Amino acid sequence: MSNTGTPSARTSQTRGPGSVSVLQTATRTRLVLGGDVDISLNGTLNDAVELAVQAGRPVDVDTAGVTFIDSAVVAMLARLAYRLPHRLRMLQPPDLVRFLLDVTQLGEIVDIVEEDPTLPDDPVTPHRPPAA
Repeated sequence: MSNTGTPSARTSQTRGPGSVSVLQTATRTRLVLGGDVDISLNGTLNDAVELAVQAGRPVDVDTAGVTFIDSAVVAMLARLAYRLPHRLRMLQPPDLVRFLLDVTQLGEIVDIVEEDPTLPDDPVTPHRPPAA
């Protein structure tokens, strides 16, 4: 049996190692997720979430570069949304992330932003949470 269809979203051609980083300005915090974001990044993602919550600023989660996301990450994003005094914004979610936001009803408690609003002009302080 041959597979002549299009490559699966789970092939190595479309997936890459996951990454989590945090960008902070005086007015916003942005978590940037990329590649395969799964349970193997839970420690790093948890540290990033704690940085975002402690900053006390509105939080954006940039998921434009996400190629895979698992339920552990979705659960952590839900916890983040409930811990913030401001509504969490999901920036440019790809179809996979959008599907999970819909299925889990997380899309009802976050704002989905189609275009990257760019960070304000104030200085950006990048943070990379310690590797777990």
